[in-house]
Amino acid sequence: MEKEIFNLENSKNHVKLEYKTTGGKMNPKEKIEVNPKIMLGKPVIKGTRITVELILKKLSEGISKNDLLDAYPNIKEDDIQAALAYAAESLSFEETVTL
Repeated sequence: MEKEIFNLENSKNHVKLEYKTTGGKMNPKEKIEVNPKIMLGKPVIKGTRITVELILKKLSEGISKNDLLDAYPNIKEDDIQAALAYAAESLSFEETVTL
């Protein structure tokens, strides 16, 4: 069974998410970047201006991974997987507060 490991590093102006799968299938490092100087601080695929939000939106609209890769040649399939992992990790911290 594979084990997923998320490592979220925080600094004052920069956040890095490292996603690893210990099964040897995937080992993208430093794929997602949050920098206030890039896309107003939205999480992006490192080295691009392609946001995690855009990837999720396109996938939710029914675009296939292959079509997404064709439309955005600067990204690779493991970038899409990292975006999904980032979103999942972000949602895991969400809480509902009743007032």
